[in-house]
Amino acid sequence: METAIKLDIKAIQHIGIPVTNVVNSASFYSRLGFLNVMERHFDHNGEQGTCVMMKRHNMIIELYQMPAAILPEIAARKDGHIDHVAFDVADIDEAYAIMQHGGFNIIEPEPVFLQFWKNGCKYFNITGPDGERLEFNQVL
Repeated sequence: METAIKLDIKAIQHIGIPVTNVVNSASFYSRLGFLNVMERHFDHNGEQGTCVMMKRHNMIIELYQMPAAILPEIAARKDGHIDHVAFDVADIDEAYAIMQHGGFNIIEPEPVFLQFWKNGCKYFNITGPDGERLEFNQVL
């Protein structure tokens, strides 16, 4: 068994779910007691998508609707799926350096800034052995 790296993961920050209609999905999760705590648009290859963070107690579900050109791919699936699991880290740059040093397959060339939350956030993803995405995220 390999030795664990020295990275302080505090908690699962959120679970990301691609949806075909973010309004309907937000309504569904509202019925389960989740509150819309953040809604932002994002750019994907020059087109606009929408992200909604739904929170209940200390659980956050990220619902995101990709631009219209990509929606048929999401709608065609037969089962729902979770896109990624995000871990909350205290220092995104330190986490990135640790992952680089550990030889992990990092997707982004550097932590990415998004104007989410009050002061933004930074994140990067790695892939696991079966292609699953694990996101490391710092809310600024």
